[in-house]
Amino acid sequence: MNKRFLGYAAFFVVLVMLFLYFVFAGTDQWKPKLATISYVKPFSFTTQEGKEFTEQNYQGKVSVVEYFFTTCPSICPKMYVNMRSIFDEFKNEPQFQVVGITSNPSWDTVGRMKRYSDSLNLDPKRWILLTGRKDSLYTAARVSYLLDDPNNAVESIEDQFIHTQFFALVDKNGNVRGQVYDGLKKSEIDMLKRDIRKLLKEKQGGENAPNLFK
Repeated sequence: MNKRFLGYAAFFVVLVMLFLYFVFAGTDQWKPKLATISYVKPFSFTTQEGKEFTEQNYQGKVSVVEYFFTTCPSICPKMYVNMRSIFDEFKNEPQFQVVGITSNPSWDTVGRMKRYSDSLNLDPKRWILLTGRKDSLYTAARVSYLLDDPNNAVESIEDQFIHTQFFALVDKNGNVRGQVYDGLKKSEIDMLKRDIRKLLKEKQGGENAPNLFK
């Protein structure tokens, strides 16, 4: 009786394993996933080329997002050096892009962002700089990308200024993944590069697609 039971149990286990193999073979669903910590809410900003850029422009792309301003004399140049190393590593990946969002839109107009982009020889199709309304830009930083404390919004928008060294990672479905990465720490830049590679291998859609009912 025990031998027969063990035989049935072994057969059932093999059957389940075969079922799982055929379900997940050829997909990446069995692999450990980077955590989803947020998702990009609807927005409409303007690029350095004067074109509209919305949450739809994240679809099908793996994006690294930062906040900066063109006249920053302190951490922004250091962040640029590290972001450039990230971009150079993935510049041949058509599904990769960098998105830099100004925290000083009253100065960083489209024209000034264009001159700044040209001075650094940025590819405007792959390294996008965004400007827009200050309240909308700041809401995105806090609610979508988690790059600033939402409690800072209690102040008048005129008195607020975001000056953050952190990067966000957005997947092909518009989800913010992994963690908030310190753009000044080599160890976290290296981690970010590893996580970018993971997301580039993921297919668009599936279980990490945005939930329309969030």
